[in-house]
Amino acid sequence: MQAAPATPAPSRAAQLAFIVAALALLCLLDAAGLDLLMARWSGTPHGFALRDQRLFSLLSHQIPRIASGALLAALAIATCWPFGVLRQLTPAARLQLVATVLAGILLISGIKHFSLTSCPWSLQEFGGAAHYVSHWQWGVADGGRGHCFPAGHASAAFAYAGGWFVWRAVSRRLAALWLAAALIAGAVLGISQQVRGAHYMSHTLWTLWFCWTASWVIDLLATPWRRLTQKPQPNAD
Repeated sequence: MQAAPATPAPSRAAQLAFIVAALALLCLLDAAGLDLLMARWSGTPHGFALRDQRLFSLLSHQIPRIASGALLAALAIATCWPFGVLRQLTPAARLQLVATVLAGILLISGIKHFSLTSCPWSLQEFGGAAHYVSHWQWGVADGGRGHCFPAGHASAAFAYAGGWFVWRAVSRRLAALWLAAALIAGAVLGISQQVRGAHYMSHTLWTLWFCWTASWVIDLLATPWRRLTQKPQPNAD
């Protein structure tokens, strides 16, 4: 029996509608003041109990960052010398995958550099010196160290989510597994930093939105170029 072709990806219009809808929900989250409410679940006037817990910090921050960097290096090497399932991608697709991850990481780092928003653990309410200022109030300092919006920790995983656009042309199963792994890892990193007082929950969600939107733009620009290369036959999984 002949294998059925992979299900077409959602149209560009549908993808853009999803991005806009997610943006609206994020704006509502900020307007509702849920960031402070959720920060209080693990924060007290004495701070956040897990902030300086070494093992927790190692497992939720340092090791994931090293693993993320190692994976990115492996993907970069695979642009010229593919291995494993990466052999199913064309050179152009492998290059797009690396560009997608890099774009997400650099975008988040760039925004953080200019952000004056401080981490929850810097607030007076949690034993710090800063007062709460929404990250939308650009140019308004809160009295803290700033550079905390969006969540850089979560970008170590969410930057990979856009790989869905690359894998979808080859295998819907691989695309789903790749996306699920990136989302689960990003959520774990985001929640762990939330309970440490390093970020508000919206910071994590904004990181996902920025990474996904950057990936969508890259795919929009790269698709015509990628179609000029020879594409592998789609799997039926």
